[in-house]
Amino acid sequence: MSDVRNPTIHQRPSSRLNNSNINSSNSLLRRFQTHAPNSTQLIGLLTLFISGSILLLLIGLTVTATILGLIFFAPLLILSSPIWVPIGTILFVAVAGFLSVCGFGVAVLAGLSWMYRYFNGMHPPGSNRFDYARSRIYDTASHVKDYAREYGGYLQSKVKDAAPGA
Repeated sequence: MSDVRNPTIHQRPSSRLNNSNINSSNSLLRRFQTHAPNSTQLIGLLTLFISGSILLLLIGLTVTATILGLIFFAPLLILSSPIWVPIGTILFVAVAGFLSVCGFGVAVLAGLSWMYRYFNGMHPPGSNRFDYARSRIYDTASHVKDYAREYGGYLQSKVKDAAPGA
């Protein structure tokens, strides 16, 4: 009976190692409890798992059907390839031509729209660069004209010296 009343007699001395292991396991359990998913997250995870499984099954069925289709229809494709190759070439050229014409049509419409806005004074994007280039061309042309006037007589006199009968 004296053993029950005095519990310190039969206790082992506690070591720091045991206390640190108990504390670390308690803190680990607390971390798990604080980061445990709630019911909404569990339902989302379950939905993700189910939809992923269904999609994986559908991918497997699609690949299987494609391979079986190629196995069964490959002889037919090989025998009829002299027909399919020219038809495919003609279709490719026709579709490429149609898309090119549509693309060029859109480019022409965009250019005409820009020109309409420019000539009506709406100043579309890039009109300032166009005006700058136009002024530079005009300045260069007038400079060349002035240069030709200035040195034109000099060149004609040199030609007359080289060919006196001209």
